[in-house]
Amino acid sequence: MNKLKRPEISRIIEMAWEDRTPFEAIEQQFGLDEKSVIKLMRAEMQPSSFRMWRKRMGGRKTKHRDLRKGEIDRFSSPKKY
Repeated sequence: MNKLKRPEISRIIEMAWEDRTPFEAIEQQFGLDEKSVIKLMRAEMQPSSFRMWRKRMGGRKTKHRDLRKGEIDRFSSPKKY
């Protein structure tokens, strides 16, 4: 894992918590694959919060681009500017 600054770490955590943001989007923007995101989350969060996040993300189709329905092909809101 490269040396990330605090604002980047905060953004990665935010994206990881978002239901509709796939891990591939985090990798594209920050160069961290899913395993690296999990490692970062474990290091940055309290153990109970990390367990809650892992339970929430487990099996969530929207977190993996390959498991999404075909009509969902973006990871950024069209309303975001």
